[in-house]
Amino acid sequence: MSRLPKIDFRELYDTFDIPVVPLDCGQKCAPHNPGGKPVCCDICQAVPSAYRQEWDYLRANTDLWHVWRGDECHEHPEDPRGLQADTPDTMLLLACLGPSQCQRDFRSLGCRQFPFFPYITSDEDFVGLAYNWAFEEQCWVISHLGEVTEAFRKRFVRVYDQIFSQWPQAFHQYAHRSGNMRDHYIDQKRSIPLLHREGGFYLIRPLNERLRRVEASRLPTFGPYACLE
Repeated sequence: MSRLPKIDFRELYDTFDIPVVPLDCGQKCAPHNPGGKPVCCDICQAVPSAYRQEWDYLRANTDLWHVWRGDECHEHPEDPRGLQADTPDTMLLLACLGPSQCQRDFRSLGCRQFPFFPYITSDEDFVGLAYNWAFEEQCWVISHLGEVTEAFRKRFVRVYDQIFSQWPQAFHQYAHRSGNMRDHYIDQKRSIPLLHREGGFYLIRPLNERLRRVEASRLPTFGPYACLE
């Protein structure tokens, strides 16, 4: 990672200092989370990762984070080998002091983008925002995609356009993750919800990646947030 061009993470954080939705979504999901915390802030549910350059910036400027040890959650310990195996060499896993001690200016990119990641098509086009499907049952935002602000969407795209222009490795990592998502949705016989970078909501057929525009109200909901038919 040290050989990659230097990125100004303070500048990226200032660009991406915007909420996902116009309310505190943590208050929506926390009552349904066994830990009583927002799922994105619960180390027993979600372990964030950071670019190694990003970690260099964070450890020099805040005590909010430490390198994830694998023993932070005693009630539901994670498998460190399994998580580490899924983490690219350019990144490392982190743990924070928790939501009650959050220093919002030093939230990582992973915190700021949750639950989304850049979706890359098989022909290498960054078309928009997909979500981490592992959190469908826990994350309120995933069942309320229509609440995501246009400002957040635009900032997300701006930040990742900048990262990808400087770090092609990051682009290829997300392309691989997007391919895994297509495989998962093919197995599930489902279409992939997408927030398009140019606006609007779409469903992607994972077999051929055809896009179909839909109203946000027609997107699926999950778990305790599922709409009654």
